[in-house]
Amino acid sequence: MNTQRMTRRLLVTSIAGLLATSLYAQDAAPAAPPAPQQAQGATPPPPPPQNKNTTNLDQVVVTGTAAAGGLKKIDTSYSITSATLDQIREFNPKSSADLLKMAPGVFPESSGGQTGANIEVAGFPGGGDAPFVSFQLNGSPLYPMSTLSFMENSSMFRLDDTIDHAEFVLGGPAVLYGNGQPGLTANFILREGTDTPSGDVGVTYGSEGMVRLDGFYGFKVADGWYGSVGGFWRKSDGVRDPQFSADKGGSLTATLTHNFGDSGSLMFYARDLKDHNQFVTDTPILNPGRGQFDGYPGFDPLTGTFGSKANQYSWIQTTPCNTPGCQPGGQGLNLGKGRGADILSLGGNLDFDFGNGWSISDKFNFTGGQMNTIAFFSTGANPQTLSSYIADALVSNNLPANTTATAVYTNNGQAADMNQNVTTQGLWSVRKRIQGVSNEFHLSKEIFDGNTLTIGNYSAVYSDHDTWFLGNNMLLQAKNNPSPIAVNLGNGDVLSNPGGFVSGPSTAIREAWNGFNTAFFVTDSWKVDQWLFDAGIRAERQQASGRIQNTATGDLDANPTTLYNNNSQYVVAGNSYINYKKTAPSWTVGVNYEIQSNMSVYARINDGVHFPGFDDLRGLPSQPVNKIHNMEIGFKYQADWIYLDVNAYRKLFYNVPYTITQGNGQQFSFDYGSATKGINFTTVLKPFEGFSVQFSGDYMDGHYTHSAACTPYTAQDGSSQCASLDGMQLQRQPTFQGRLTPGYEFPTAWGSMKFWVTYEYVGNRTGDLIEQQPLGQYHDWSFGATANIGQAWQVNLQGTNITNEIGITEGNSRLFGFASSGGVILARSIEGREVNLQVKYKF
Repeated sequence: MNTQRMTRRLLVTSIAGLLATSLYAQDAAPAAPPAPQQAQGATPPPPPPQNKNTTNLDQVVVTGTAAAGGLKKIDTSYSITSATLDQIREFNPKSSADLLKMAPGVFPESSGGQTGANIEVAGFPGGGDAPFVSFQLNGSPLYPMSTLSFMENSSMFRLDDTIDHAEFVLGGPAVLYGNGQPGLTANFILREGTDTPSGDVGVTYGSEGMVRLDGFYGFKVADGWYGSVGGFWRKSDGVRDPQFSADKGGSLTATLTHNFGDSGSLMFYARDLKDHNQFVTDTPILNPGRGQFDGYPGFDPLTGTFGSKANQYSWIQTTPCNTPGCQPGGQGLNLGKGRGADILSLGGNLDFDFGNGWSISDKFNFTGGQMNTIAFFSTGANPQTLSSYIADALVSNNLPANTTATAVYTNNGQAADMNQNVTTQGLWSVRKRIQGVSNEFHLSKEIFDGNTLTIGNYSAVYSDHDTWFLGNNMLLQAKNNPSPIAVNLGNGDVLSNPGGFVSGPSTAIREAWNGFNTAFFVTDSWKVDQWLFDAGIRAERQQASGRIQNTATGDLDANPTTLYNNNSQYVVAGNSYINYKKTAPSWTVGVNYEIQSNMSVYARINDGVHFPGFDDLRGLPSQPVNKIHNMEIGFKYQADWIYLDVNAYRKLFYNVPYTITQGNGQQFSFDYGSATKGINFTTVLKPFEGFSVQFSGDYMDGHYTHSAACTPYTAQDGSSQCASLDGMQLQRQPTFQGRLTPGYEFPTAWGSMKFWVTYEYVGNRTGDLIEQQPLGQYHDWSFGATANIGQAWQVNLQGTNITNEIGITEGNSRLFGFASSGGVILARSIEGREVNLQVKYKF
């Protein structure tokens, strides 16, 4: 498959289709309004996006439905959470992934920084990355595949004032549309221009040394044409200060919209994101008892990081040479580049009503650029003294125990303390060049009064070209902002080189992948009095092909005395090829009954599918398509004093492949299933004027099923063990999580004030599949205050984790089973206290 040619064709076809239809629509539309009468049975076009009260059942949502103009919340027979721009700001998320906590049943582990979050969806056995979460921009997936290694969807997106509102859908009818995500679909809708020019400019200062500028301006271009431009720029030292900029960059977004009177609209957008962010790996943390954690000496779990001025710049060896004394090829790395995004997204949306019950909708998106990672990753080994580390290295290299050694810090050449604790961290380099284009077309016809049939197609062409060099273990002080350590042995051998590296790459990958997905779907919705029925089916085919360059393992410099690079992996000539083709169906049936105008109940059943990603296929080319079966019922109610949305579910998984690598390097693969039942809830109480209490969260009871009778693994003490997964709690997912937010808003002589605090509780979890890495529970507090001064000025003061609570989000992901040794565990906590102040001017 010539993917570049197919990409160009799909992109050109999408744009041409939008333009041709818009030109036809422009010719067909009356030259001058009087507003035309709505044709019998026609559905009006969607109104321009506006900030609305999302805790209102009359609010219109557009995600997860084929209905032109969307559906009112009271009519949706599925779980959907929405948030306005103001609500997003008040939530004060640490990242775009952190915002997903607004959707009950979603637990993002955003402790790693702005990017690289693990995102768990209740009842979906993920265990890392975010395979069951898709980010959309104006209804189009940012990238057609929800997760690649080192690139889940949230890493490609930043929050700013160009977002009008967000909608989060958990499964349900979302399995029919876009990339058919059976988990969470997070759709972000952009602000557009209006007849009256308006905008805002905001400046934010954060306690972690953050300075940020936000802005947006929407305006009228000409009659029927509207534009907008906005974005952000910021620079931050980070709560975990690496002694260089932890976060640096920004984005710029522009839109152009044309309205066809009452018949519809055409909208184009462009979004350029260039942002570099520190990624935080597991750090040493004291683990005195099961589920109990405390700070490790010299390394604060809330503010510590392995980044420092001493190790910001490094050189890694990647290419061997064949003569003694030669210099291997390699590449320079700058930790300041971190794990970030340098991507451009272009897209468009067309909605048009032809009258007589006929309407069309088309969405397209192109995203391309680089998603690189330069960061430390844990090697899985707990800290030990430098002298003990050298002694172990002598044994592993078959050298006499009495061999002497000298150790110096690489940044200043001073002698290193042999009694201090040290650790090794892998400095990983991952270069990713991605490209994806998708198009989704709907054709709808009202068959008879209240019944609308929709047929459509979703197609996507995408690629990923990668070069990885993993391993590159560096010997570091086991403390915040450490220095690398170079070690020379008395016999002339070099244990760690002048850069502090004790190994070369343990994994070298150079690969190129191309993918193509196409799906056809048919849906029907039928409104009968207070009942709304909907059903749909989708058939999707995925084709993927990969070229993976061959590798070899050996000495990079033909010198056995340089111990640090004697067992390195590197790429060599030749390739292996993988081709994959699968077709799988998805379907859904839902019913909603409007008991009263402010109360409804619903039920839904659906089957979704999850196609394997490129990285899945590299590990197991015959990877099956995951089948996800979901059943849910829900209740929605609204009155002057309460808003209530409760959803109960049961989710079943089958034939999920899993591979573990044992201590001897051998791999063991097996399949498992899972069964989960739970409740998601969102409640807002307003007992008296100005005061509100919001409580949201979920309870989940999820366990593994249908696993191998006894899965073998190597325990931390080196012994061979085995364990059954059956009945074990789904890893990394809390049984209960909840967020309680009381707030009070009141008028003043000069404007208004609002105060709120949020208490967050995350229940017990385990970091592995066999419940030997207890992560405990944690809670934290955040606060916010907003002053609206007149019509133009706004001042916002907000803070997170104000009591500096330790909250473990992941354990030692390099181990299968028990991970604590000597009262120490490698794990990652949420960040410490952060407070920021923003001044915003609206015009």
